[in-house]
Amino acid sequence: MKDFIFHNPTKIIFGKTALQKLSENASVYGKKIALTYGKGSIKQNGLYDKVMAELKGFEVREFGGIEPNPRVETIRKAIEEFRDFNPDLILAVGGGSVIDGSKLISAALHYTGDPWDILINSPAKPKHYVPLATVLTFAATCSEMDSFAVITNWETHEKLAFSRDEVYPKFSILNPEFTYSVSREQTAYGLVDAFSHVLEQYLTISENVMLQDRWAESLLTTMKENALTVLENPTDYHYRSTAMYSATMALNGFISMGVNQDWATHEIEHELSAFYDIPHGAGLAIITPRWMRVMKAEKLPKLAQFGRRVWGLAGDEDEMAEGAIQKTFDFFESLGIRMNAAEWGITDEHFPVMTGRLEERQVGEIPLTVKQIRAILTSI
Repeated sequence: MKDFIFHNPTKIIFGKTALQKLSENASVYGKKIALTYGKGSIKQNGLYDKVMAELKGFEVREFGGIEPNPRVETIRKAIEEFRDFNPDLILAVGGGSVIDGSKLISAALHYTGDPWDILINSPAKPKHYVPLATVLTFAATCSEMDSFAVITNWETHEKLAFSRDEVYPKFSILNPEFTYSVSREQTAYGLVDAFSHVLEQYLTISENVMLQDRWAESLLTTMKENALTVLENPTDYHYRSTAMYSATMALNGFISMGVNQDWATHEIEHELSAFYDIPHGAGLAIITPRWMRVMKAEKLPKLAQFGRRVWGLAGDEDEMAEGAIQKTFDFFESLGIRMNAAEWGITDEHFPVMTGRLEERQVGEIPLTVKQIRAILTSI
């Protein structure tokens, strides 16, 4: 087990009465609220009115329209909207994309340069971060309880991540009922995203991490057992609760303590959706089993363990690893996800550029070679 420091400062407020705690928690930071959200679904399903009722007595300025795979071009507009307002707190009401975009607003609102600097120039340090809070409407990314954000620059077709401790949400409100209106398709993408988060902290060459492995396997088993049930029963509070809290626990630092991590599939997906703008979860579903196959020799013991403990397979290491790869593919497909690039209109036009970028960044716990990157991309 590697040395580690674990600290997660986000306060989680979970349950049917969670939104009732919004006013008292927001007032700690002041009375001026910058409200951010997506393309308007919260107004259609009534959540906007509920949030505004809880914010009675606050001065609220809002910005809607943060898209999936949030774009820096949109975040620049939000910053212009909020700069003279000088909010005490940013309240992101939405899923991971809205929260990720709001994290960049938090970091860049008082930054004198361009917001994109924060993603491409790690020494870029804002002088002040605006506190952030969230009301979660989509279970997938754990952006409600981590310090990461992923932003797309559509002009350059780059999709990059940044991390700052200062953008951990101060508090996050999680009411599973707020996810009832999420479509079956989008719910499936969220389930894949959370499942993939666990895999990238689990399918590593870390040794002597028995406890972390069991935590990860518990999450993987719970998610696979709950996935089809929640898709078939979208307004069942129990199943939605399990999906929501599983996604939060998947990437809040809990299972990564003392272990290696391998984020190659996310890095490859970021390149894919930076050019083709497909849903993040769909891209991960397509790439993950292909990455497993290409990396089977390097990850054989853990893939076999994954097959035995999570999928209940038997046999020698190679047989269990092969079975785990196929089971993972079949699981994603069973959720209704189109598992081939052609079904998404993806061609190999941009593969050379994507390969060059991935090679330069040396992605993966064991950095992928050009040959391996090409093998993954050409197999999708």
